Amino acid sequence: MTGQRTYGGISAAERRSGRRTALLDAALDILGTQGIDKLTVSALCTAAGLNERYYYENFDSRDAVLSAVFDLIAEELATTLLASLHTAPEAPRAKAHAAITAGIGVLTDDPRKARVALLVSASTPELRLRTTHTIKAFASLVAAEGIDFYGLTEATPTTEISFRATYLVGGLVQTLSAWLHGDLPMTRDELVEATTDVFVLLGEDLARGIRG
Repeated sequence: MTGQRTYGGISAAERRSGRRTALLDAALDILGTQGIDKLTVSALCTAAGLNERYYYENFDSRDAVLSAVFDLIAEELATTLLASLHTAPEAPRAKAHAAITAGIGVLTDDPRKARVALLVSASTPELRLRTTHTIKAFASLVAAEGIDFYGLTEATPTTEISFRATYLVGGLVQTLSAWLHGDLPMTRDELVEATTDVFVLLGEDLARGIRG
């Protein structure tokens, strides 16, 4: 079982995982600072300090690398959003403000992530499809959290909730993209506050309508 042999206390699986992480870290840096055209096998392996055979051990195409980087950012966003929601005070604006601050923070504290998530994500058909699926997933997350927070269970119009959640998430993606391009002259704090206003407005309005 040579493939499972341990060297220096590190198993073969751990070494492979480490190489994959190094490649994805290098891909994030290249995409976030130089752009998708610079993401070649040679450039990626040089940046990761690895032989090219390790690239093919993990990926079969550039789209596979792009998708993996995109998924990592999406996972970090989801984890961060949920953590912020579950530790924020029990008030609609406090919950929304905490989640929006955390989500925008993930993308703007490291500008490379924003570039990949919002700008590079539309660069290939596969990534455009992945972006669509990711928006749907985040809309489902927003809807589920809203249903739980407002206690909307019986006779809840799920289509209306899904519409508003999709509208909020999709609108936020477009707004962030415009902001990152410099088309919205707002500070990050102003962006967070304005986005919070919209989320609370639509959420409270829906809850009032359902409760009568």
